[in-house]
Amino acid sequence: MAELQGRGLVSAIITQNVDGLQQAAGSDGVVELHGALDRVLCLSCGRRTPRGRLDARLRAANPGWDARAAAGAQVNPDGDAVLGDGEIEAFRVVDCERCGGPLKPDVIFFGENVPPARVRDCYALTERAGALLVLGSSLTVLSGYRFVRHAARHGVPVAIVNRGATRGDEQALITMDAPLGVTLAALLAELGP
Repeated sequence: MAELQGRGLVSAIITQNVDGLQQAAGSDGVVELHGALDRVLCLSCGRRTPRGRLDARLRAANPGWDARAAAGAQVNPDGDAVLGDGEIEAFRVVDCERCGGPLKPDVIFFGENVPPARVRDCYALTERAGALLVLGSSLTVLSGYRFVRHAARHGVPVAIVNRGATRGDEQALITMDAPLGVTLAALLAELGP
């Protein structure tokens, strides 16, 4: 995507991912629909701070605390781990440096809404687009699917590349059931240098 953007073929990127990989690959102006894990949000005052800063503060507040799971402890794929009561009671949580409010990763969790201003910005990007290209999403979640519906209502062609069917297939002009890496590499090869 960064290469396509660099060539002027992609004007905007809206991602549902929260990992920052689009930016790490060199993409600019990425709209992070669901936020990003590298930031922390204060639920009281709305201040956003780097997650690395929170990590440093947590380490300072909990010297010697070992974040590794004990032998035999189950660590889930999302990083959650089961801790004993003693470990939980000994851990000191830190709050917002500005107002003392509670902190959370700056991501939209299931059941939360994408901020309305972000949605409006994405609608505007969709309306200005020559086409909407959906890559690697089943569009099961409304937060992404709404832009396919919006594009279709505004006469913006929709193309979808995904492994398997998607919720937006009926609104798409083109669908391709294919792996992204191979497909995008083939596209770049076809375009040439």
